Amino acid sequence: MQIWRMKADGSNLEQITSDRYNDWFPHPSPDGKWLVFLSYPSHVDAQDHPHYKRVMLRMLPVNDLSREPEVLTYIYGGQGRTNVPSWSSDSRKVAFVSYSF
Repeated sequence: MQIWRMKADGSNLEQITSDRYNDWFPHPSPDGKWLVFLSYPSHVDAQDHPHYKRVMLRMLPVNDLSREPEVLTYIYGGQGRTNVPSWSSDSRKVAFVSYSF
């Protein structure tokens, strides 16, 4: 699983992530500068929707896709951790849920 973007009319398809992780649930920041997403380990089946795995919350600057995504934190969770927009209105904070182990 990788993250892609395109224009509203479906044109200009562009791959955002291209790594060994399964990247899901992308959320652009309100100012349009950042993308936060979950990254599952590669051994998680792309057809599965696991809810309780050790995953990474990562961030990538939208205007510099050559950079490696930054790991913000490791959390226990998965599906349901960032299913809704979770950025603060000023694009300085992001909320998420983590289960303790």
